[in-house]
Amino acid sequence: MERGAYALARVAVVVRAPAGWLWWPGLLAAAIGALVPGLTGRTIGVLAGAALFVIAAFTVFAVRRGRYTALAGGAPRAGKAVILQDRAVTIRVWRRAHRWWLLLAFLAAVAWSFVLPTTGGLLMAGAAVGLWAKALWLGHWEREHNALLWVRTESAARGGAAGKDVRGYLTTGEAAGDAAPGGGRIRTGARASSGGGGGR
Repeated sequence: MERGAYALARVAVVVRAPAGWLWWPGLLAAAIGALVPGLTGRTIGVLAGAALFVIAAFTVFAVRRGRYTALAGGAPRAGKAVILQDRAVTIRVWRRAHRWWLLLAFLAAVAWSFVLPTTGGLLMAGAAVGLWAKALWLGHWEREHNALLWVRTESAARGGAAGKDVRGYLTTGEAAGDAAPGGGRIRTGARASSGGGGGR
């Protein structure tokens, strides 16, 4: 295990961070698209959009699942010196790094509606559902193993939670950090310590 202090982000939080920022703009783009007939007509557009929604959700959910499982397998315990990044900080960092891509995706989805209504927005929304489903799948792994999965922040920033720069995950006890298994908010109202090794 590497020595010295370094920051870790929850794997499930990194995975689900884009979901809300794809879901709501996607629905808005689809709603705007429903107002214009497009080149193909609304009926064809909505049917095609529904198909793309399902395809995107299943594809995003399925992609790299084997790599996530491989990285999680045999993951060592995090040391006492690590800094556990707050859930809100992880989401904010992701948003700042990708805000222009999100804007471009939204504008592209709206523009595409003039050709095939609603499809671009529903594609974005489907991708969001796939990310939420993958985060829930990770949460199931965490509950099953009574451990939370963490990834080094600099590795995740370069290619996501399962990118080529990620060499492996680290684990902590379920009381560490400030997010529930799966990366959601803790509903109990009692936030665990986000640093200093609590629950490790």
